[in-house]
Amino acid sequence: MVGYSQIGLDTNVLIYYIEEHPVFLKKVEPIIDRIAEGKATGITSYVTLLEMLVKPIKEKRFDLVEQYKEILTSELDMVPLDESVSLKAAELRAKYGIKTPDAIQLASVISKNGEVFITNDERLDAVKEIKVLTLSDL
Repeated sequence: MVGYSQIGLDTNVLIYYIEEHPVFLKKVEPIIDRIAEGKATGITSYVTLLEMLVKPIKEKRFDLVEQYKEILTSELDMVPLDESVSLKAAELRAKYGIKTPDAIQLASVISKNGEVFITNDERLDAVKEIKVLTLSDL
């Protein structure tokens, strides 16, 4: 990830980091560390917050809800869903047939001039408007 200063992160990347995934942590930790050290900016949409809070809310772990909110909003550039992001997401959905959350994630990173989008979803490789790297690429 050296060389990228604007790094888009899919929800799965952050979940692997927070939950210390036994396989993927070693791939995502250097990316998150680079962002935490201020060597790059991490970009994601509020879809990430939504997706990350479902499990803690379901488990009534409101302490984790607050921790996740604090971590995401203080460490990452969180992109709101506005008109321009919505239009770009619609274009991406129409062009590639990707799901709405994925289109919003990608459009959000593109709107902030992200250089790369990191995900574990290989279906997003088809998107050409931004460089997409899957964890298998790392």
